Amino acid sequence: MAEDAIEGGAENARQEAIIDNLPPLEALTGVEREVMEYDVVIVGGGPAGLAAAIRLKQRAEKDGKEISVAVLEKSAEIGGHVLSGAVIDPRALNELFPDWKERGAPLETPVTKDRFLVLGPQGEAALPMALMPPFMHNHGCYIASLGNVARWLAEQAEALGVEVYPGMAASHVVWEPETGRVKGVVAGVFGIDREGRPTSEFQPGIELHGKYVFIAEGVRGSLAKTIIARHRLQDGKSPQKYGIGLKELWQVPAEKHRPGLAQHSVGWPLDEDVGGGSFLYHFGDRYVAIGYVVHLNYRNPFLSPFDEFQRFKHHPSIAEHLEGGTRISYGARAITEGGLQSIPKLSFPGGALIGCSAGFVNVPRIKGSHNAMKTGMLAADAAYEAVQAGRSGDELVEYQAAFEKSWVHKELALVRNAKPLLSKFGTSLGGAFGMFDMWCRTLLGGWSPIPTLQHGKTDAEATEPAAKHKPIAYPKPDGKLSFDKLSSVFISNTNHAEDQPAHLKLLDPSKPIQVNLPKYGEPARLYCPAGVYEVVYGDEAAKTDPRFVINAQNCVHCKTCDIKDPSQNIVWTTPEGGGGPNYPNM
Repeated sequence: MAEDAIEGGAENARQEAIIDNLPPLEALTGVEREVMEYDVVIVGGGPAGLAAAIRLKQRAEKDGKEISVAVLEKSAEIGGHVLSGAVIDPRALNELFPDWKERGAPLETPVTKDRFLVLGPQGEAALPMALMPPFMHNHGCYIASLGNVARWLAEQAEALGVEVYPGMAASHVVWEPETGRVKGVVAGVFGIDREGRPTSEFQPGIELHGKYVFIAEGVRGSLAKTIIARHRLQDGKSPQKYGIGLKELWQVPAEKHRPGLAQHSVGWPLDEDVGGGSFLYHFGDRYVAIGYVVHLNYRNPFLSPFDEFQRFKHHPSIAEHLEGGTRISYGARAITEGGLQSIPKLSFPGGALIGCSAGFVNVPRIKGSHNAMKTGMLAADAAYEAVQAGRSGDELVEYQAAFEKSWVHKELALVRNAKPLLSKFGTSLGGAFGMFDMWCRTLLGGWSPIPTLQHGKTDAEATEPAAKHKPIAYPKPDGKLSFDKLSSVFISNTNHAEDQPAHLKLLDPSKPIQVNLPKYGEPARLYCPAGVYEVVYGDEAAKTDPRFVINAQNCVHCKTCDIKDPSQNIVWTTPEGGGGPNYPNM
């Protein structure tokens, strides 16, 4: 049956049939591929994947054993697609490399001051940090570029003998037909034109087989979706919830620079019923990292997270940090927000989900890299023991058990109700209930009078018809503090090979115009932070003859379209390796 071979980002056989036609089967079927065998193959060169690779090699080195490890990364360079705030909790790094300071890890600036603001249209109210549980404080953490941390981790991994392959997008799962286990992945397919035909530069890719395959693609990755669907890893769990995080890196005048300041806010410009908030971090060479997170369960299809972010920067409490500075870079990515209730089963026949592929972000802390690294290390320990015992291709149930006993699980258990309470009661009341619940669980050994709450609708299902809402009139960008999407994408260094099939696939090409436009005002125009989706008209004045246009070249790989499209008609798949953004110091 077709359902027995779901791959390429598909969630069911219908999706697979459409996806596999782009590119057509003649380009990829029946070709001879080189096969490379490893003990462990890791898809994704972010903190989780690299921490796992390092841990495997460390264990082997300590025991005088050999273990072969390959890391595949779709970005042209390690760290190029890594985007985070980032205030980094070094807890996992302390375990991985106790001497990381001596090794020169790029954790540049310790947090010296925490601020949490509630913003109104013009004013602010600072919440005393004493009101917040201890784990919400950032002292002991560092402000840095997570991309640069990934680059440093890759150097450590290669020094230990890990084979790291940037620019190699893993596009397909290699299934073992008899058992359905994950046998490996196909990576490095190049040279297919936009019509799906092989060109003179066609390369069929390589099959990398592993005794175990770790999926560390980050949020909403194509292979993770496929494996979760095929092996029903989400059964019995709440649906995963998401936010979109938008970030800019600024360089400000020396007199405005306050290294070590970590400031967060909620409130304006978002309405009470729209979850989200901001971060603003001073670090490094007069850098300010500023960003905005909007929870994707918002109801109003006219809301634009990008424009909310641009408007936010004009608030007097925020503008004072940026005025006179220069915007250096921009990026966006989806964030997993479901927490403990939404984490899928972590192991499957032949491998494991680690990092943001499973969703270990602590929403109230706005942190996840330490949890991602730790889960990579836990999976590595399980795989190492299995390989040494002569096992291959089975389920690493030991990883699931280790996670449930770990400090990652304990940390996420304390905050399990923060997101569902925000969704149910809004920012003010939900935030107050969430703070009460977190204090109870902190002081009472994990107990709270509020039981564990589940997530109901998916973020796509939360979108309401346009008729229930009024369009939002966003101010025009001034080119000083606020900017448009296209100039923002330009400084994200986003690029894709022009003559390749669009990696953003429509299951039904008619739905954007026939369903989404009349019912929802086609919200893809607004939720996409990169101007990928447009509705253009044959007659702009009369608004007749509408067409849906996909500018796949602009895509920054945030995956928001895959998550938020109310018709669930857009499927994000990985493009050719080396494409997408390239984030410096992000």
